[in-house]
Amino acid sequence: MSSPQNGHHHGHLNKITLGGLIVTLGIIYGDIGTSPLYVMSAIVGQGAINADIVRGGLSCIFWTITLQTTIKYVILTLQADNKGEGGIFSLFTLVKRTKYKWLIVAAIIGGCALLADGIITPPISVAAAVEGLRFFHEGINTVPIVIGILFALFFIQQFGTSFIGKFFGPMMVAWFLMLGILGVMQLSSDWSIFSSLNPYYAYALLKLHPSGFLILGSVFLCTTGAEALYSDLGHCGKKNIRISWIFVKAMLILNYFGQGAWLIAHEGQTLMSFKSTNPFYAMMPESFLPYGIVIATMAAVIASQALISGSFSLINEAMRLNLWPKARVKYPSELKGQLYIPSLNWLLLLGCIGVVLYFRESSNMEGAYGLAIVLCMLMTTTLLNFYMHMKRYNRFLIYFIITMYLIIEVSFLAANLSKFANGGWITLLIALCLITIMAVWFLAKKIRHRYVDMVKIDDYKQMLADLSNDNTIQKYATHLVYMTSANSPEEIESKVIYSILQKRPKKADIYWFVHVDVVDEPYRMEYKVTHIAADDIIRVDFRLGFRVAPRINFMFRKVVEDLVNNKEVDITSRYESLNRNNISGDFKFVVIEKYLSFDNDLPFFDKLVMKIYFFLKHYSLSEAKAFGLDSSSVKVEKFPLLFKTPALTNLKRVDS
Repeated sequence: MSSPQNGHHHGHLNKITLGGLIVTLGIIYGDIGTSPLYVMSAIVGQGAINADIVRGGLSCIFWTITLQTTIKYVILTLQADNKGEGGIFSLFTLVKRTKYKWLIVAAIIGGCALLADGIITPPISVAAAVEGLRFFHEGINTVPIVIGILFALFFIQQFGTSFIGKFFGPMMVAWFLMLGILGVMQLSSDWSIFSSLNPYYAYALLKLHPSGFLILGSVFLCTTGAEALYSDLGHCGKKNIRISWIFVKAMLILNYFGQGAWLIAHEGQTLMSFKSTNPFYAMMPESFLPYGIVIATMAAVIASQALISGSFSLINEAMRLNLWPKARVKYPSELKGQLYIPSLNWLLLLGCIGVVLYFRESSNMEGAYGLAIVLCMLMTTTLLNFYMHMKRYNRFLIYFIITMYLIIEVSFLAANLSKFANGGWITLLIALCLITIMAVWFLAKKIRHRYVDMVKIDDYKQMLADLSNDNTIQKYATHLVYMTSANSPEEIESKVIYSILQKRPKKADIYWFVHVDVVDEPYRMEYKVTHIAADDIIRVDFRLGFRVAPRINFMFRKVVEDLVNNKEVDITSRYESLNRNNISGDFKFVVIEKYLSFDNDLPFFDKLVMKIYFFLKHYSLSEAKAFGLDSSSVKVEKFPLLFKTPALTNLKRVDS
């Protein structure tokens, strides 16, 4: 059984409509669209304004946006869509069937780097916008205002954002139009600034200027939202993104070059000598400044919202791919793809508040921003290389593209390494913690799978049938449903058989074994039924996409309804009194949870991994809740997890 909605959803995303383009502006471009708030001020720095640095910086910005954002992401990477879904985990699912198993490392590093650097996106965007208030009150402390806005933003996540979502698109249209108009106002007095389109100015800055290479770290801030652009592919579709990007790029370039014209007009002065130390606000007409601050703040909030939603989607995918501890996922609205993860929401808020309190100023945050995200871009390039080989692109074209982007991104990484001591270590530390969690969760699953004891279900079919018809044993449930991790219908965990036959003999009319397989297609919903023993043992295999919530309680009920309608199973109670009145029998789910036994003799590394795994598991969602099972009909049985027991060769029997 499959869901017909998947193809419809994919087709709908590929339709170009005015409404779709406006929605795309509201969802996709928040991060990259608010970069004019801080990029040029980061390039110029605290020293005297230098025309060569400004022209070189503008040239670097234009070619970075063109090569990195436009060609790599908008043209090339968007081709690597997984049934309409994007992001580094979606890209990984496309290439994970290759013989190169180490690609999971690239996916983990990339995903964690994107999450870690994302923690600084809301603070730097909101802080840069709010600091425009200093034009009116020079000594105002913006920290409480920034924290207040961030708290309100994270607080409303639990209610869903559909009630404000319809304002995102029009608001971002106003923002980008404002960027373009402000840029043109400055350019009208100096169109010669467009000579900076010549890549020679970028070369001169990087090779001839003493601090040119370090400035590349600030230039990189103009493209940090490109990875988020790919991650949000599933919300809007590649055609809407590509068409809307033409407008977005034009407005960004006009604003950057407008800021450049204003800066060159004030060559020799320092930004500290103006009421606003940010050229974005300094070039605004004073009468428009209050409106500009409001629009910029709204755009920053939208950029933060996009980052938060993207983080929820990223962690949800990681959970489905067994790369993250199970956490509670809520669906606060009917919008497709919108979800809410409470634990992650509050952790992100704490991280953002910590960043604001530590750095206090957006100019200080610039020093930490970008170092982790360039690692994510390198990992995307790595996976993209294998994707293009898999799709049989021209071999020489692949070598040219990958070599070019490795040179570009390694250069950005080297330039951003100078930020390590200025706060970049914070994002790398956060990324390292996230990488550790994902790596432990992944390795622990591998270790467990290596030691799990499977048995042939054929060897126990007759025993289960005999138990089902044994009138000397009180019935445990009419229908007994076990969640199993056995991939093959011919196998079952020995612990399941032990639970039914030995721990406490569990008599039931029908034994059900349910297995959930996460597949590479994001929204696939299928199931397969295997009748292992007629009227006694049935196995159901769910094949669910990595973006589908495993609501097994509802899905299993649907399966049973289909089987009853097809007359494949009779769920009427076999108690005579109930059977006469056509009453359905009860269903009881059994979930087996394991804990680490003390009687294990594992290698040191495996033991360390398993200890961290069970520590994390203690604070994660239970198996029953993770499968969406009704707690009133679920029995959780705990078993010690034995991997390798120590040999007791010296134990001897004595008679006295």
